[in-house]
Amino acid sequence: MGLISFLAFTLLVAGVAYFSTRSTDEHTSDGYFLGGRSLTAGVIAGSLLLTNLSTEQLVGLNGQAYQQGILVMAWETMAAIAIVITALYLLPRYLKQGLTTVPQFLEKRFDTVTKTITSGLFLSGYVVVLLPIVLYSGAVAFTAMFELPTLLGVSETASIWICVWGIGIVGSVYAIFGGLKAVAVSDTINAIGLLIGGLMIPVFGLMYIGDGSMLAGLNELVAENPAKFDSTGSEDSFVPFSTLFTGMMLINLFYWGTNQAIIQRALGAKNLVEGQKGLMLAAFIKILGPIIVVLPGIIAFQIFGGDLETPDSAYGRLVSEVLPKPLVGFFAAVIFGAILSSFNSALNSSVTLFGIDIYKEHFNKEASERQVVKAGKLFGVVLALLAMFIAPSIAGAGSSLFDYLQEANGIYTIPIFTIIVVGYMTKRVPAIAAKIGIILGSVVYAILTFVVKPMVLENGGTYPHFIHVLAMLFVFNVLLMLLIGKLRPRKIPYAIEYTGQVDIKTWKYAVPVGIAICALVVVIYIIFAK
Repeated sequence: MGLISFLAFTLLVAGVAYFSTRSTDEHTSDGYFLGGRSLTAGVIAGSLLLTNLSTEQLVGLNGQAYQQGILVMAWETMAAIAIVITALYLLPRYLKQGLTTVPQFLEKRFDTVTKTITSGLFLSGYVVVLLPIVLYSGAVAFTAMFELPTLLGVSETASIWICVWGIGIVGSVYAIFGGLKAVAVSDTINAIGLLIGGLMIPVFGLMYIGDGSMLAGLNELVAENPAKFDSTGSEDSFVPFSTLFTGMMLINLFYWGTNQAIIQRALGAKNLVEGQKGLMLAAFIKILGPIIVVLPGIIAFQIFGGDLETPDSAYGRLVSEVLPKPLVGFFAAVIFGAILSSFNSALNSSVTLFGIDIYKEHFNKEASERQVVKAGKLFGVVLALLAMFIAPSIAGAGSSLFDYLQEANGIYTIPIFTIIVVGYMTKRVPAIAAKIGIILGSVVYAILTFVVKPMVLENGGTYPHFIHVLAMLFVFNVLLMLLIGKLRPRKIPYAIEYTGQVDIKTWKYAVPVGIAICALVVVIYIIFAK
């Protein structure tokens, strides 16, 4: 029964995605990379959420919540504010310029070399960090939740390899041969399944604690674990409260506003109104995210106490303990869809970055749109294979997958975000400032994090939280770029040109809805502040 429901839901998603994309011309750049600029609010919101939510959140954040409670919700709730800012400020400018990739703006604002460096950083981050971690964490989740070594009669290592390649191959088919619209449509259906499946776990978990009563279970959980429901925490916690006012918002703004794998969904909007509606819907649902990626970790602590071998095993153990067996197949399909979404979305964005920003720019300037799409697909195959080979080798990251992902991503997140912010906020900062800022920022962060920090800690010293380090680096980069702009300003001030590719009339309710979402985030923190 479980296997049948798994196959049924997975095939349903594939079938709907196929029939929904038959009319899209996948041989043009807009058709393949942006779904023909035809995405509506619901599709954008669903694809955004499922691109973001995968096993590194389900396993990693719930593992952190198992240890320290609700304070780790900062990754989810603060994201809502970042999405609102993206909808109101960044998206109108992206669509006005008719961008396919974020680095294209950097070419218009600075120069081609800046665009190429940025695209290269994105691609290296995807192949070395993001894609392998998504594959590996997904493989670990499936291996633990559904006891695959026993089921398949293989070792745990072999099970991880099988899962990595299974997820990788299926995800590659969606991303490389289906284009953005196939990814976005399948994401939307999987998002519905994930909301249903993700909510089942805390519901059944609370009923387990409350002997059949969800309300009784919630009351018992809060009464016996009051410290787990403190939204502020302490300075030595995973997410110190002070980081909300330093680097946390910067990380979220980069992720939701400038990360190609995420913002590409909004760039494919049929107009600004649909794009803003989709982002606002995603922001509202993101506020509810802790119910799926934080609460189960606290429930696991109540049920298992300190008996788990690693915090990241909390979610898998909870699923095995509380989920009725007939629902296991459906939940497996939901988890499979979440893993698939993060993988194929990052891969599709990599294909886009290479085809538009690198192949056409540096390999074949006269390439037709069909040639650009073909080159992007071939690159995607190579990238997917590399990620599938790398993924099993990162087992050493152990129970700190989520922390490792965030810390390693810092090498390129803040440097890229810095030059985009300065690019939009100023008119005369020159290209040389952007190149110095992005290269120096990446090198300095890498040295501070992977050389200086281990030395300091090894000698018994203390080191600032990496989120604070990112904030300090951002301020340093901005000041450096402004200084260069003062000393060597560009001769002609930059101005955004409207390409007319999409209607950029603003949604009339965008500002009030955005304010309401931000206010709701503040209220949540006040409610849970101790």
